[in-house]
Amino acid sequence: MDEEREIMTLSISDQELERRWKAVRSRMAEERIDFLVMQNDNEWLGGYVKWFTDVPARNAQPHTVIFPVDDEMTTITHGGKPPGDMGPPAWTLRGVKRRLTAPFFRTAYFTHPYEAELAAHVLRAKRKARIGLVGKGTLSAAFYEQLLHHLPQATFVDASNLVDEIKAIKSDEEMELIRKTAALEDDAIEYAKKAIRPGRRDFEIIADIIHFVTERGSEEQLVLGGSGPLGEPVPIRKRHFQNRMLKENEQFSLLIEVNGPGGMYAEIGRIFVTGTIPSPLQEAHEEAKVLQQETLKLIRPGVKPEVIWRAHNELLGRKGFLPETRAYAHGQGYDLVERPLIRDDEPMTLKPRMNITVHPTVGTDRVWVWVCDNYFVTESGVSPCLHRTPQEIFAL
Repeated sequence: MDEEREIMTLSISDQELERRWKAVRSRMAEERIDFLVMQNDNEWLGGYVKWFTDVPARNAQPHTVIFPVDDEMTTITHGGKPPGDMGPPAWTLRGVKRRLTAPFFRTAYFTHPYEAELAAHVLRAKRKARIGLVGKGTLSAAFYEQLLHHLPQATFVDASNLVDEIKAIKSDEEMELIRKTAALEDDAIEYAKKAIRPGRRDFEIIADIIHFVTERGSEEQLVLGGSGPLGEPVPIRKRHFQNRMLKENEQFSLLIEVNGPGGMYAEIGRIFVTGTIPSPLQEAHEEAKVLQQETLKLIRPGVKPEVIWRAHNELLGRKGFLPETRAYAHGQGYDLVERPLIRDDEPMTLKPRMNITVHPTVGTDRVWVWVCDNYFVTESGVSPCLHRTPQEIFAL
């Protein structure tokens, strides 16, 4: 067994899993919910399955978890049919009674009913069950339609907020994992100073950084970056747009938003220049730092995100910048973007032990610049920055 466990990355403790299960079952009892059903297919925005089982979903293969109020879980994953061994291996899953598999693929429409048929069989254990859907937006339409078809007597409710309110507040163990992720990202920024150099294409630089963080225990690697001439806005870019070659006296914008050992996310964003930093870029960077600090002053327990959002946009307006319309600050954990979102439509208020990333951007027709870092909400405000990397533009 010890040799088998060597194949796994860092696992959360039994005590932490039991803490989560107990807290959720208490809320389920209050809401008279018999089962929770969740389905994820990736790590970036698929943290529910990981939070309940400590095993992530990956590679667009659906991983379904059924969590009863009074019994152990059932998992449904891609695989063969009996009599073959069900996956994942039993020793990798704690608190799981049944491991069901079927050969379903989202790219093969005729297999879409398979997983829902297995789920319905489990959920029929309670007649007229009240079933809470966790992360309804992550369920496939085919899966949800089949559940409705097979369970006409069941009542379905959205239980996402029930779980989110517990999941957003980090335990000591979770906070320590987040600190380790931030430290890994700091190390990656130091490495990036060597990897970012003229004559290399953006994707080559990114590939080196991904290799660096992977060797140091990152379990999922999302690194975005892009280069461009000084005097023009140079935003971060996704892989499809990373073929440009970096030159002398240019800007490279970098975002490292990987998880660390154990699967917890943080993110850091910095600007690099292969030459002398021009005054307009430096001035814009100072503005971005001010914007972040002004937001941090407002982050404290009991504050509604809409208050922070409006204050931020008012400040942007006074400085002559366009308003924020997406999300410039949000929670993180097993999800890259996790509640609470600092927006005017987020109903969750801030509470101690939340992990919040704050990344205001200053963009004009001449510059694109930002600062991006993580902070914990404390009893009276925010913690010191979880990243040790200076908030500066790095001249290479």
